[in-house]
Amino acid sequence: MDSPDVPADFSGLGLAPAVLQAVQSLGYETPTGVQAQCIPHLLAGRDLLGQAQTGTGKTAAFALPLLSRISLDEAHPQVLVLAPTRELALQVAEAFQSYAQFLRGFHVLPLYGGQSYGLQIRQLGRGPQVIVGTPGRIMDHLRRGTLSLDGIRTLVLDEADEMLNMGFAEDIDWIFAQAPSERQVALFSATMPPAIRRVAQTHLREPVEIKVAARSETVDTIDQHHCLVTRYHKLDLLTRVLEIEPFDAILIFVRTKTETVELTERLCAHGFAAEALNGDMNQAMRERTVERFRDGRLDILVATDVAARGLDVERINLVINYDIPNDPSAYVHRIGRTGRAGRTGRALLFVEPRERGLLRAIERTIRQTVPAMAIPSAEAVSESRIGRFTTDLRAALAEQDMDFFYRLIGRIAHEQELEIMDIAAALAYLVQRERPLVVPEVPVPRADADRRARRERGEGGGRDERPGRGPDERRGPRAPRGDDAGLVPYRIEVGRRDGVGPREIVGAIANEAGIDGRQIGRIAIRDDHSLVDLPAEMPRALMQQLQRVYVCGKPLQLRAAEPGARGSGRDDRRGGGSDRGGPQGRPAGKGGRSGRVAGDRPPRSKRLG
Repeated sequence: MDSPDVPADFSGLGLAPAVLQAVQSLGYETPTGVQAQCIPHLLAGRDLLGQAQTGTGKTAAFALPLLSRISLDEAHPQVLVLAPTRELALQVAEAFQSYAQFLRGFHVLPLYGGQSYGLQIRQLGRGPQVIVGTPGRIMDHLRRGTLSLDGIRTLVLDEADEMLNMGFAEDIDWIFAQAPSERQVALFSATMPPAIRRVAQTHLREPVEIKVAARSETVDTIDQHHCLVTRYHKLDLLTRVLEIEPFDAILIFVRTKTETVELTERLCAHGFAAEALNGDMNQAMRERTVERFRDGRLDILVATDVAARGLDVERINLVINYDIPNDPSAYVHRIGRTGRAGRTGRALLFVEPRERGLLRAIERTIRQTVPAMAIPSAEAVSESRIGRFTTDLRAALAEQDMDFFYRLIGRIAHEQELEIMDIAAALAYLVQRERPLVVPEVPVPRADADRRARRERGEGGGRDERPGRGPDERRGPRAPRGDDAGLVPYRIEVGRRDGVGPREIVGAIANEAGIDGRQIGRIAIRDDHSLVDLPAEMPRALMQQLQRVYVCGKPLQLRAAEPGARGSGRDDRRGGGSDRGGPQGRPAGKGGRSGRVAGDRPPRSKRLG
């Protein structure tokens, strides 16, 4: 179907008043092509087969009309959305909640693996009208009898091609068999291979076919780079970028309102003049902040996607994505804040190791690669600080009356019998204590390809995969390493009874806490706990973070091991070098056997669709 002219606004699409009110309150004015085409057909109850890329607004294309048809008087599931991943399920559920903010009594529930069944069953008892879930967890609840599809009126398959690629074809057929025969079906897919056509022919009845070509969403005048960094070292990277990169004005994006305040406070503690921009600010405060940013009295602004909507400041020449957005189109909107009025802009994206999939989604959306940028070296930061230090010295000598200080230094040198160079060195040390001129390196996360290459060259980090060995046995006596002197044993509360292996432990610690695999020593797995050798002097914040890391459904609760806890070490093995998180090679914290850090939920998408 050819794309019709896009309506001037949402008011002519027939949405329910409360849904339209939510759209307007979110600041959205013109529907995208896929929204203009899909909404009328879905409101009319037609089956729909839509080919649309991520970033075209397809979530709103089905969420808005389906919400308009929801019966709030019926406290049972009426809409089921199947999504291939936990991240997408959460994003879609949060979009439904955002669009339903004026629908009293509305509930949406995401169902995905890795979350407690008990919690999900209690939430099901609230009678959600919309269920968004991954096929595996939906099937589990159907088999347990904790979820019924008897009242389902609409089934949505989102990113159907991804679900088929992940092997969910039979699961989808089984789930459809549990739903009423009279139901509406909407299938969205970025591509239309024969397998998708088969699903459509099997489950859709006389569907309306809609194809929306993905726009090449990029800005030629913006120089884009990404930097791979662990969560623990993101602030270090940010402060180094701010010190080294020349900029006029910087806009930094984070996910939540709370983070805008927290990051602003940290930047101010590091000596940078920054302010937050978030939805909790009243209009007068927002206008004052933006005006100061626009006229040059403020150079660094930390904002959320919603707060930055409509922000048009020509002097922004660098946008930093401190938190990567879940929605690739949000990335496009973010970096579009720079490079205005024909100027050249720069955009930098911070990517945690487990967020590489989101980076690939962004690259598919903008149809180009976002090249990697090296973390600014300690030497470069030191040289930058020394340069500013020297400039300040020369300015003071040129602009200030130094007679008193000449006499003071001469007096100190005479009375204390000190050399002038010794006094100058001591004064320089005192001046730079808050911002040292010599800085340490930021650890660089090692890419999977680099690890594989090292293993192939026999440089360590490999695993003994010979048959007959248990997951917690090592291959013969361990060769001593020189750096073991800096490692001490720590106890974690997960063991053999929990089904844990060295790969899960190494993956959780390396991926979630950002500790390099080479800093993880021997691992001894006991029945109810395990011992792992880690650096002796770990920062307190890192220790607290490791308390909350989950492996095999249990928190590590890391603490220093008691003296002599390791014992004979017969079941010790080397952990160093690998970050493979589970039997299938999934990194910890991405929905495999190792859980995520508590509270680390993907952000609420604030863009329409």
